[in-house]
Amino acid sequence: MRTTIDLPDSLVKTAMKLSHHRTKTSVIITALEEFIRRNRIQELKKFRGKVDLSLDLSVSRKRQ
Repeated sequence: MRTTIDLPDSLVKTAMKLSHHRTKTSVIITALEEFIRRNRIQELKKFRGKVDLSLDLSVSRKRQ
């Protein structure tokens, strides 16, 4: 998808330097992937302590 956005040049250059990416596109893609990954982790953390891990899968699958 082609999109035109106005980003602060200093911010993009700093991100390129820190991430060792050579293109602006790769920096933006990496930033979006990281944003999504962190949000998914936060969503999973909501289930902490709410999932019963004492299930015996062989019984629930009727295996012996």
